[in-house]
Amino acid sequence: MDFIEIGKIINTHGLKGEVKIESWSSFDDIRYQKGNKIYLLLKDGYQELTVASFRTQKGFVYVKFEEFTDINQVEKYKQSILAITKEQQGELEEGDYYQYELIGLDVYDEQQQFLGKVVNVEETKGAQNNLRIEEKSGKQFLVPFIEQFVLEIDLDENYMKIHMDEGLR
Repeated sequence: MDFIEIGKIINTHGLKGEVKIESWSSFDDIRYQKGNKIYLLLKDGYQELTVASFRTQKGFVYVKFEEFTDINQVEKYKQSILAITKEQQGELEEGDYYQYELIGLDVYDEQQQFLGKVVNVEETKGAQNNLRIEEKSGKQFLVPFIEQFVLEIDLDENYMKIHMDEGLR
């Protein structure tokens, strides 16, 4: 089974086993619906968990799982990764991409010159996300993930074409 990481448990909350999650998903209200299955990454695999309740507060996700009834059961999972299966991710509208789909794409400019590979998608508060591109030399630069810069994405062929404005490098 292929898994997609959707967040990290950053703390416990209260005494009844609720956890505070740093979410990496754009679909928290869908991901954490009551009854949904979420997978906790362990050293030897994944443990399936069932969502009992979900809420958001101040930009964080708070989830109670049916499998945990008190703080002592969840304390050891601080900093643990949560995931879903690829089958659970759902379809996006055309032109939208999951971040993991962009990482590893070859990047070319408008003249078909190879620039490097996407090594990260960096989220910003209130602005567009940025693509971190690493050149063969190891040098990195950022490109805003907006249509003025990102001209074409082809996941089947594993590449992206961008407009290189002066000052990006």
